[in-house]
Amino acid sequence: MNSSQQPAIYPTSRDETLSCLTKDDFDLLVVGGGITGAGIAREATNFGMKVALVESDDFASGTSSRSSKLIHGGLRYLAMGEVGLVRETALERKVVHAMAPHLAEPCWMVVPTKNRGELLKFRTAIGTYEKLGAVQDQDRHQNWDAEALKLMEPALRRNLYPYACAYREYLTDDARLVLGVLRSASGQGAMVASRVRATGFIHDENGQVCGLQAIDELTATAITINSKVIVNATGPWATGVTSLDCEQDPASLPRLHLSKGIHVVVPINRLPAKNLVILGTSDRRSIFVIPRGPVIYIGTTDTSYDPDSAPPNRTADPIRWPTITAQDVQYLLDPVTKYFDVPTINLDDVVAAWAGLRPLVAVAGKQAKEISRKDEIWEAQDGLLTIAGGKLTGFAKMAQSIVSRVRQRLPVSHSDATERLSVVLPGGDFDGDLLGLSRDLCRNHPHLNQATADRLVRLYGTEATIIASRATKFVTHRTQHSNQHQRSPRVLTSEIDWAVQVEGALTLEDVVYRRLRIAWFLPQERELALRPIADQMAKLCGWDESRIDEEIQQTISCFAAEAPL
Repeated sequence: MNSSQQPAIYPTSRDETLSCLTKDDFDLLVVGGGITGAGIAREATNFGMKVALVESDDFASGTSSRSSKLIHGGLRYLAMGEVGLVRETALERKVVHAMAPHLAEPCWMVVPTKNRGELLKFRTAIGTYEKLGAVQDQDRHQNWDAEALKLMEPALRRNLYPYACAYREYLTDDARLVLGVLRSASGQGAMVASRVRATGFIHDENGQVCGLQAIDELTATAITINSKVIVNATGPWATGVTSLDCEQDPASLPRLHLSKGIHVVVPINRLPAKNLVILGTSDRRSIFVIPRGPVIYIGTTDTSYDPDSAPPNRTADPIRWPTITAQDVQYLLDPVTKYFDVPTINLDDVVAAWAGLRPLVAVAGKQAKEISRKDEIWEAQDGLLTIAGGKLTGFAKMAQSIVSRVRQRLPVSHSDATERLSVVLPGGDFDGDLLGLSRDLCRNHPHLNQATADRLVRLYGTEATIIASRATKFVTHRTQHSNQHQRSPRVLTSEIDWAVQVEGALTLEDVVYRRLRIAWFLPQERELALRPIADQMAKLCGWDESRIDEEIQQTISCFAAEAPL
């Protein structure tokens, strides 16, 4: 256990973790460090299994950091007849909230309507949705008229949308949810390592998969990991990983349909929404407007994506960094002024953007927006299990499904676990009152303003107290003393130590994108912060000046990769 006495991704050191991976025999090896893989690892450790997990890049660096960051049941899937999926994921919202209330914050999702008839239609659908999700009375939807909207969503064009139905959904931070789940798994004994790339599978004398060949990307060292069962949970890379298995019939490989979803970020003063708001698009889809501290993000698109024929990008990996086009951005910006009384928002107002790929289970003849978000499990003749599809909200349920399959292959001792370990993730040990937690943090640490305290508790929950107590310095120095600057959220130097020592960050990109979250949500800070963060990481990681420069340039290239073409 590290000095913080908190579960860490590397409780001792990464080198010792890699040594354990090569020396030990595991019950379950999970390939893929996104939310699906993390959930499987955590679920399996709950049953006493000896578990390993490897990820070729950083944890959550793919789809699992690039979602709309909502824990929701998918109201729109009711119209597609996906009642079972909606019921399951609507109920799972409570599970995630119980795990990590700081990462499943209840918010109002607002559906503007043009007249009472539209309002009635949405009320009926939302009422059904709430019944499926067993929503408590105090969280049931509200109906807002023009007077209520003037208070609750004043920038909305009330002359066009004089009514709205507001219902409860949950806002999360997807990457930090992955980190929390992985830390929970690690705290229960799982061996977890990032930047370990699968290169092939090992088979026993009966032709059954029994191990993985891999490369430690940091040292270019080949390693072998032995495991009774292996699960491929690599999302958009699932087909590529299964194709490494020479024993598989190519016709049996999982068929995925990749759907690209992009989000754009604008300053909140350009679009002062107070709640999560649903907007209708020209092609009859729905997109979200979501406040996040000093910015608003808008998303998402849902278009089929072929990495082999994608427009050229500024990076070598079209799956990890899908191209964002000006057309994508305009699609999201066009509806904004139809709903909000604000000056036209254009490409120049976009301060950040991200794109992610959803690994949907392919259905012949259907476009991405028509395909179900159900998960599916494939089992190869040699025993390799692959899981794909599904929704962020339902990750725990997906983990239960596949771990149930794993348990059938293992000794009875692994199937007899009756007492579940704590469901609470690190930082989630409080009653869900984020506002109260933030006010206490600000009161007890005078060097924090309220915006900074708000940011910290939403990232770290109760662990924000540990982080705030370890530093009085901020990453960037501000010479301006305007009220706006005094109210802006800041980044603490202690967060960098935490990112490396507790959350397994290995590169500057890891810290900026998936630990501090400043790449998208504090875009005015990100470039100013690169050098100070890299300098501090150099002390922790033993980098020389050349490595510092390399890390900075690599992260800047990531910013460039997300600039719309």
